[in-house]
Amino acid sequence: MNETIDSIEEQFLRYIKKMMQMKEATDLMFWDLRTGAPSKGASLRSEALGTISSMIFEMSTSSEMKYYLEALTDRSSYPSLSPRTRRIIEEVKKEYDRNTRIPREEYQAYMNVKSIATTVWEEAKMKSDFTIFQPYLEQLVEWNKRFISYWRIEGKKYDALLQIYDPGVTVDILDAVTHKLKENLLPLLRTIGSRAEPNTSFLYQSFPKEKQKILIHHVLQEIGYDFERGRLDESVHPFALTINPHDVRVTTHYLEQDFTYGLSGAIHEGGHALYEQNISPDLIGTPLCEGASWGMHESQSLFWEKMIGLHPGFCRRYYPLLQELQPNPFERVEFQDFYRALHVVKPSFIRVEADELTYPFHVMIRYEIEKALFEDHLEVKDLLQLWNEKMKANFGIVPLTDRQGVLQDMHWSMGLFGQFPSYLLGILYAAQFRNTMMRELPNFHQLVSNGDLTSIREWLSKNVHVHGKMKTPNELLLDVTGEELNPDHLIRYFQEKYSEIYEISPF
Repeated sequence: MNETIDSIEEQFLRYIKKMMQMKEATDLMFWDLRTGAPSKGASLRSEALGTISSMIFEMSTSSEMKYYLEALTDRSSYPSLSPRTRRIIEEVKKEYDRNTRIPREEYQAYMNVKSIATTVWEEAKMKSDFTIFQPYLEQLVEWNKRFISYWRIEGKKYDALLQIYDPGVTVDILDAVTHKLKENLLPLLRTIGSRAEPNTSFLYQSFPKEKQKILIHHVLQEIGYDFERGRLDESVHPFALTINPHDVRVTTHYLEQDFTYGLSGAIHEGGHALYEQNISPDLIGTPLCEGASWGMHESQSLFWEKMIGLHPGFCRRYYPLLQELQPNPFERVEFQDFYRALHVVKPSFIRVEADELTYPFHVMIRYEIEKALFEDHLEVKDLLQLWNEKMKANFGIVPLTDRQGVLQDMHWSMGLFGQFPSYLLGILYAAQFRNTMMRELPNFHQLVSNGDLTSIREWLSKNVHVHGKMKTPNELLLDVTGEELNPDHLIRYFQEKYSEIYEISPF
């Protein structure tokens, strides 16, 4: 019996590895489409990408996959499997159950709508007219509601979508967290709003792309991104993409009139890449060779972008190079003025351009809207009005155009409902990890100021990165920090940091 199970396990792992290798091919094609493929070749490349993606989907729901899962989850065989294989089975079965419960013809119809929706969203955004996109968004929402009914997940409807991106996170957890964040951070936000705004004009002067590339390459090397296992390219919107742990690529987007956009984007994506470059080699060729969840992945990118990239010691280290590359205006700007300018807090319409402190509120607005849509408290036709009401309540501003408001993000056009909370979870996890790290590395601030980031990177690799998806997000958080999700760490981080920068009494 054991020999038979061993044989089935070996066949199963080969089958999974083949799927992962096919996914490598699609990832490489996607990277090419987003970075340098000739525009006239995009249509055929997209078609080929769709074909291979369909083949992977078919393998994940095939009769062969059903056979492996039934044989390996049999009560008599399961105990003999390695912990790694058991965890792979858990992940694969979850995907299998979710996909096989959707009738194939319905899934195809949904994919057809989704393939058109992004193009329609682009047109609607360009024309700043939500009504163009509205009927497609209505269809996407309705299809996802139907799929939720097939999945038969206990709890609130929106919980089913959250599990796709951040297993274990529920509406009840997010409601408690968002309530506490608003209760504690809105007063801080309003106090800062009464203070004089720092001068930021020198950040928005011409900075040639080629010089920005030198600065960004230097900073990525500083944080430990391995260029022998990765590369830096340009795309319309920054992203990181893993072919495998030995080929993890990042992109950024350069704005000649705002060098901070490309720099922060590169550090953010570099944080994602550090996670993937340091996953255990034992997990290569399996679905465990990725981050524990979307929120956990965001914790690493946001830790490096915000808690290291905006650390005064880190900024001070690269400031001389910045002055050398762009003496006009930075030779005339004192470091403290530069540092304060990087931390201007100001309500804004666009999420991806928001400052560190207001950013979580942008995510909370989207979470509350998505939750209302899927709990049947909101219809798509009323979404625009609710969006504007929430912007007014949180920031005191109302978008002047649909492009500036409800149409700014492409996530809904891609059917990514339930993914926005990952951005909020990411900064919460990051603050909680940072708190534990600072207890275990009491010279944390000095390490950053000295440019000695090796200890910090190794701490993250040992405690977070190496495990890939072997642990659930909550298991990882508990093992590393000794507690479940706790928003107090982020609240204290913001209160301490911005009370000092804006010279206000500590909260």
